Amino acid sequence: MTSPTAVVLPGTASDEVFVRSVFARPLAAAGLALVAPESRSVDEHFAALDAAYDGNPLVVGGVSLGAHIAARWAVRNPTRCAGVLAALPAWTGRSDGAPAALAASVSATTVEREGLHAAVGDVDGWVGAELRRAWPRYGSALPDVLREAAGSEAPTVEELRRLDVPVGVAACTDDPVHPFEVARRWVSALPRAALRTTTLAEMGADREALGRAALDALLNA
Repeated sequence: MTSPTAVVLPGTASDEVFVRSVFARPLAAAGLALVAPESRSVDEHFAALDAAYDGNPLVVGGVSLGAHIAARWAVRNPTRCAGVLAALPAWTGRSDGAPAALAASVSATTVEREGLHAAVGDVDGWVGAELRRAWPRYGSALPDVLREAAGSEAPTVEELRRLDVPVGVAACTDDPVHPFEVARRWVSALPRAALRTTTLAEMGADREALGRAALDALLNA
């Protein structure tokens, strides 16, 4: 019997390598086969979800921007979706004033004017190391990718209210870029959702902490 498929998208200027580090083992332990697309832009992320559908409902998910796109796809394709893994949602609806959107916009300008090293040089710890690993993979497209993400829309509260599939939301309580209040707002709007938390500090030692939190939330939704 084929394992149910979970298609999980990366966050802004992140990649499939990070997705696998977070989700591969937790999903495998639950009997889900992970698909981590190599898509980069918003349109490519939506296309990857469309391409993954083979007639059997998918679990879809993502981190930050990836969570936004997965949830929006699920709203548009309710019969194709079995559940959603939403890790670190960054805003609801329009991105105006959201910390993650502001950070992406500033980073895009810094990369253009001063180079990639200047944009990530002051970011400490594992987050900085992750940016220095993933961002060079985007090459000259990086500023455009960052700006596209900053201007993209997350599902609105009204759309979340229509999303009648189980949704597992995971948040880090010490992450100012992805405020915990946004995760709580998503869960309050969703008809069938649960919230689990971890911390950036815990992820520094164990990336899978975020994947386990999202999966546990989904199983309890």
